[in-house]
Amino acid sequence: MQSLFQTYLTLGFEHIADLKGYDHILFIIALCAIYKLSEWRKVVILATAFTLGHSITLALAALDIIPINAAWIEFLIPVTILATAIYNVVVHRFSREMEEGTFDRRMNLNYFFAAGFGLIHGMGFSNFFRAMVMPGEHAQLIKQLFAFNIGVEMGQLLIIACVLTAAYIAFNLGKIKQREWNLFISGGAAANALVIALERWPG
Repeated sequence: MQSLFQTYLTLGFEHIADLKGYDHILFIIALCAIYKLSEWRKVVILATAFTLGHSITLALAALDIIPINAAWIEFLIPVTILATAIYNVVVHRFSREMEEGTFDRRMNLNYFFAAGFGLIHGMGFSNFFRAMVMPGEHAQLIKQLFAFNIGVEMGQLLIIACVLTAAYIAFNLGKIKQREWNLFISGGAAANALVIALERWPG
């Protein structure tokens, strides 16, 4: 029999890796689009910034400290994906380093985006979490939140590993340039995000 911690750890992992609600997966894919396998540490730090962001709003929403407008949050999640994809293409479009296979990533700005967009995704996670939460004292709820966030982080790391491995294969076996890979991944993410955003328009 699973402990309470293991139960919510599994719930967090399964939620982020659920292909039926693939918007969070799409965001992580877009976040990885400008990186190579050798730069996995930078991507992990970005994913951790995203986790810190969504942990804050998930906790605040789960504890009913901040109000949530579910319709607007579900709309804003694909908007964050679209913004990330556009940033990948526009900001690095004229970078000389791109032609040489590397990027001037302006990491501080990337961290800011990841953490800021994580705040929005955390409010999206809260709808699922509150439906699954077991009644109890605040101490119990905090334990559930902690385990759920660890599970989400584990799921994100798995997605990152898959995307960076695919990038490695594309660069080394497929001889695809990093600029082309970025355009392909970011373009695909942007197109999907636009469709999702239009479907979720709260008006």
